[in-house]
Amino acid sequence: AEPDFTPYRRRYLAQQQALDAAVGPLRARLRARLAARSPAMARLASVHVVMEQVLAPRERSFLAAVPGLLEKHFERLRPADSAAPDPAEAPGPPGPWLDAFHNDVRNVLLAVLDFRFQPVGGLLDALRMRQPKECHE
Repeated sequence: AEPDFTPYRRRYLAQQQALDAAVGPLRARLRARLAARSPAMARLASVHVVMEQVLAPRERSFLAAVPGLLEKHFERLRPADSAAPDPAEAPGPPGPWLDAFHNDVRNVLLAVLDFRFQPVGGLLDALRMRQPKECHE
């Protein structure tokens, strides 16, 4: 039987929820560590909170579109591989298109992970900065 996109959608959404559950608390912990460093760093952590609040709706909207795009890609790949099957042949494995789709999903997930961790990277960079003896506030 030809594979259906539904299990892929469920798995993708589950991975996104797991990532949400991990990234939010990580950002909060890093902001708390940053805020404990100095008043200037506390202000930076506060700006980070505001930026997250402002950008979160756009981020959610952007990420909510990904499963639909993956489904369209799934449907585009599927008929390209299974065009004009030989009726005398017994149905076999779905074919190399499914391997290509799995690879594409993996690449999308890595890109989403990179996208989600950019703010974390910024917080880590701020934490790694050497603070001058006299901080201009």
